Amino acid sequence: MDAEVSLLLQCPAGGLPQEQVRVELSPAHDRRPLPGGDKAITAIWESRLQTQPWLFDAPKFRLHTATLTAPTGSGEPELLLGLGLTSYRDFLGTNWARSAAWLQQQGATDWGDRQAYLADPLGVGAALATADNFLVFLRRSQQVAEAPGLVDVPGGHPEPQALCPGDSPQHKDLPGELVVRELFSSVLQEICDEVNLPLSTLSQPLLLGIARNETSAGRASAEFHVQCSLTSEQVREYYLSGGPEAHESTGIIFVETQRVWRLQETEMWAELCPSAKGAILLYNRVQGSPA
Repeated sequence: MDAEVSLLLQCPAGGLPQEQVRVELSPAHDRRPLPGGDKAITAIWESRLQTQPWLFDAPKFRLHTATLTAPTGSGEPELLLGLGLTSYRDFLGTNWARSAAWLQQQGATDWGDRQAYLADPLGVGAALATADNFLVFLRRSQQVAEAPGLVDVPGGHPEPQALCPGDSPQHKDLPGELVVRELFSSVLQEICDEVNLPLSTLSQPLLLGIARNETSAGRASAEFHVQCSLTSEQVREYYLSGGPEAHESTGIIFVETQRVWRLQETEMWAELCPSAKGAILLYNRVQGSPA
């Protein structure tokens, strides 16, 4: 496949709608405290702020488990996500730490879980298709903390603070059904903010699966398929007129959906960041091969 990305979970053909996804949010799904304490995380965060003062910390959802249940009788398959809470600061101090590989080894030894000591904030990404059958990609700016200058799909993170404003949302304040709603709505919001598209032009997301970014110690991202009612030229016009997160990218790229099936064989593949690779691999597998 590709050493930079692995697939944790692939949804059934066509993807899963919001109604077939459930969340169990629990402190049991949080990151384990680091061996010897979390002082190393603070040191890494303060060092990053020295060179990138625009970074800011915020709560995130942490992926612990993802279990797809097979349908029984005439029922539909369901996905159960075991989520905890973490933060962007902890992400930089664990998944992006020089000691990340060692932390994975220790997690396997101490807890039987390579990710036990890692923040693993759950991201979201979208294989966004236009009405004239193109997928939308963005060239990331040099100001972003991850994968500067590479090509990505629209995406970001579901936000606990969207459900419970404040500095420290608690597990008990975040019912599972609201977390599922935030997971699906956040990918639409990211498209609106990054590509500057009206929400009314976007379909309800279908979850394709979950990919792991192996360049950041297996950080997971839920990848979706979203259909846009606009043509690629109309999408370009909206994008060029700016948006709330226009600073995060420097250009927009369109690839015909028929070409996406063989994208891994092109020079563009090397320019994709791991999250985009995960989105494309899942899109190709879950949406089926072209006629």
